[in-house]
Amino acid sequence: MATTPMMPLNPAAGNPNFDGNPPAPPPPGTDMTGICFRDQLWLARFPLDSNNVFDYFALSPFYDRTCNNEQLRMNGSHPLDLSLLSKMTGIEYMLSEVMEPHLFVIRKQKRDSPEKVTPMLTYYVLDGLIYQAPQLCNVFAARIGRALFYISKAFSTAASKLEKVGYVDGESDGAAADLKTSKETIDLKEVKRVDHILASLQRKLPPAPPPPPFPEGYAPPQPTEAEKGTETPQGTEPQPPSVDPIIDQGPAKRMKFDS
Repeated sequence: MATTPMMPLNPAAGNPNFDGNPPAPPPPGTDMTGICFRDQLWLARFPLDSNNVFDYFALSPFYDRTCNNEQLRMNGSHPLDLSLLSKMTGIEYMLSEVMEPHLFVIRKQKRDSPEKVTPMLTYYVLDGLIYQAPQLCNVFAARIGRALFYISKAFSTAASKLEKVGYVDGESDGAAADLKTSKETIDLKEVKRVDHILASLQRKLPPAPPPPPFPEGYAPPQPTEAEKGTETPQGTEPQPPSVDPIIDQGPAKRMKFDS
């Protein structure tokens, strides 16, 4: 396998989070989908390809330095050598998909044996920017919750409109009254029956299903105090889900670590 450029001798040149020592890996429950990383100086010196993309990924705050790949790097071996990684157990990173030079997908997984691995998290390098991919269950939960919100809102709007059907303004002039009486008379019982059906369906509308359990080593982000204080009080109109892992956490809205 081709050799790859090694990391700079001065780690601070490639990562703004260095204090002279390698940074500690983030806690297992840390959600990092809201940030991204880019090192323009490194990219100008080493254009990304499948041989050096892992060295670039190792500069980011997403990298766990306790992984098996780091041990291979310290021993002078290629960090993605599957023949060596398969003989080890613990946390490792694998390059799962490559579309040079724009897209590289890196999977974090736990290896229990040469044949048994458990996927944990996925990261992708898109045109030099490194992101953590959102959990699939978070994407489904956000999309289903948003759909249920708008369906519930549609039933509420339809019910409020039906309540006003059948009422005639008593102050209308004679011409308008004659025009209304000439039209087909609305059956108020039928209107109330439809209104009752819509209200019953709205009450029976199930909430969003709970997401599947998270993989080992990952926990969902906990709501902050500010988010807890913005809960909708009773009697007010519900608000749509505030966070969508795809729409609301896109690249344009993420914090960027740029050296």
